[in-house]
Amino acid sequence: MEDRTLQAQGLAEAPREHPLLYPGAWPEDSGLLDGNRLLPLDRLVYDDRVPVLAVGSNACPGQLRHKMAEFGITAPIPMVKARVTGIEVGVSAHVSRMGYVSASPFHAPVAVRELFLIWLDAEQLAVVDASEGVPLPNGNYHRAWLAAPGVRIVLADGTALAGAFAYVNRHGVLHNGNGGPRTHPGQRALLIELLGTSARLRELFGVTPEEFVARARGDALLCARGTRLLAEEKLVTASGLERYVRVQQTGSPGTGSSLLPPSM
Repeated sequence: MEDRTLQAQGLAEAPREHPLLYPGAWPEDSGLLDGNRLLPLDRLVYDDRVPVLAVGSNACPGQLRHKMAEFGITAPIPMVKARVTGIEVGVSAHVSRMGYVSASPFHAPVAVRELFLIWLDAEQLAVVDASEGVPLPNGNYHRAWLAAPGVRIVLADGTALAGAFAYVNRHGVLHNGNGGPRTHPGQRALLIELLGTSARLRELFGVTPEEFVARARGDALLCARGTRLLAEEKLVTASGLERYVRVQQTGSPGTGSSLLPPSM
C-alpha cells in the first residue's frame, strides 16, 4: 500500500517551525489533507466550502496542519491545483513574527501560474483568517474576493470558477527596482538579497538569513520596525489588488468570516 503520510511525500515540514524553508513544500497534484496524510480527491469543487487561493505557505500541507492543530481542528482540507491567470506571487512588505518575509499576490494580467486552492469550511476559514491577521485592525492581510474575469481560475477538469478569496497584504508588496512588484524567489535567496542591499536592515536583523530568522522570530516590536523600514527605504509598491479589498469594505456579503463571496 502506498505511503500517503506527509513525511513520505516530503510535505511534513512547516515553515512556522523552519522559517528558511518558506513557503514550504507544495504537493505535486491535488489531494485531501487529512491529518498527517495527503489522500486522493474524489472531486475538485466543494459547494459547501469556500475556495481560498494559496500563494505562499497556505499551499504547504505541513503548514496547514500546523495552523489547524493549534486550534484542535481535524476536519480534512481539499487542496486543488488550478491554473490561474492574472496573479503572480510577490513579496509581502512586512516582516512576519514567524521569522520570514512571506508571499503576497499581486495583479499581473498576463501571468499564468499553477497555484493551489484550499477549500475551507467556516472553522478552517476562521483559523486561516486569524493566522493572516484579518480580524485585527492592524493585521497584515485583508481577505478579498478575486472575481473573474479579472482573475481567471481553471481547474484540471476545465471548470472555471467565478472567483476565489485571497489574502492581500495591507502594507503592499516589495518592488523590483523598476516600480513594479517583484516575485518571491524563496526565503533564503530573498533574505540574502535584502540584507545585502540595506545596511539598516543588517543593523536590525544581522548579516545572514540565519541571524535574520533568529532575531525576527517572535519579536513583534522588531518585526514592526523592520516593516516600517521596508517602507522608509522605498522598497514598497501597491499590489494592484487593492480594488478587490475596497469592494469587500463596502459591506457586501463575503466580508468578515462570511462563507459567501461578495456580490459583484
